[in-house]
Amino acid sequence: MLSSTRSKTAAPVRPFPWGRLIFPDCAVAPTLLFFEKTTAMSIELIVMALFLSIIAVLYSIVGWRRIIQCMSSWFQQGYWTDYNAIEFLAWMAKALVIIPGLVLGKEIWELHFLTLLTSSLLIWVSMRKMLPTLLVFNTLWIAISSTIVVRNLL
Repeated sequence: MLSSTRSKTAAPVRPFPWGRLIFPDCAVAPTLLFFEKTTAMSIELIVMALFLSIIAVLYSIVGWRRIIQCMSSWFQQGYWTDYNAIEFLAWMAKALVIIPGLVLGKEIWELHFLTLLTSSLLIWVSMRKMLPTLLVFNTLWIAISSTIVVRNLL
């Protein structure tokens, strides 16, 4: 183990900030072995730098003009068909569930009622677009949301 090779004067390893969220029942949360002196602010900067780097490289490979054209379709009335509107609402509902948990460490379990509805509707959308990935992902999401709703109601 790496900890046995450290000197006794080294600063203690700080737990990874999201370790308790990912592994709530573990006695020892995962640690950042190589970032012992990292502050919460510098972790946020590292995350932001990684995110922006990945997006910059990806968008450059795809082409910035194509990305802008794709995003501008949101402002065209023809884009907002019934299934595209449902798909947008479903992804936003999932974001409302995921983001508070990742950023704030708070689970807003009541939002899973909304994701049960939107995931069910997305299964209908996946049949219109014939996208098996949407079908499987939303079937799994319904199982997850059902589990969380039942767990909190009982």
